[in-house]
Parts: sequence; structure tokens; C-alpha cells
Amino acid sequence: MTDVLAELYGVIAERKTNPEEGSYTAYLFESGLDKILKKVGEESAETIIAAKNGSPREVACETADLLYHLLVMLCRLDMPLSAVTDELRQRRKPPPG
Repeated sequence: MTDVLAELYGVIAERKTNPEEGSYTAYLFESGLDKILKKVGEESAETIIAAKNGSPREVACETADLLYHLLVMLCRLDMPLSAVTDELRQRRKPPPG
């Protein structure tokens, strides 16, 4: 899964650097951080509703939307995806002793 997220993050970073006309990602960057954060919030809520509804397909689709918008947010904040994956790896380490 990390590979596809890394690939998507790369595409998002490319759109940030070289916006393409008609690109939704470029639109988000042009609209600013507040718009991106609003979309993260909306997609979070939609993911919760999908889970509550119990439809696996709906959960998968809404989770994909949420992950995409989280990646846009990270890229907008100039945070590499590795900041998140490194944190997750660190959390998996067993406690000493």
C-alpha cells in the first residue's frame, strides 16, 4: 500500500510544482490550505458515515478520498510522506524491557 501512496504523493507534488489546467489537485493548491482542510474534514465525515452504513465498497471509496486529501494536505505543508510512514514504523517498535 505504501507504494501506491508514494506514487500518488509524487503525482500530487508534481501538480503542486507544475499545475495542469483542469486538474482537481491543482485547483486544491490554488484554493489554499483552508479549502484542503475543509475537504479533509468532509471526507472524514463521509468515511465515518460509510462505515456506519456498513457498505464495504462505500467505505473503500470514501477512505480512498480521505487518503488522497490527506496526501494533498501533507504536500501543501511540505511534509514528505516518509514523515508519516517513519512515525508509524516507530510506533510499531516493541517497548524496551
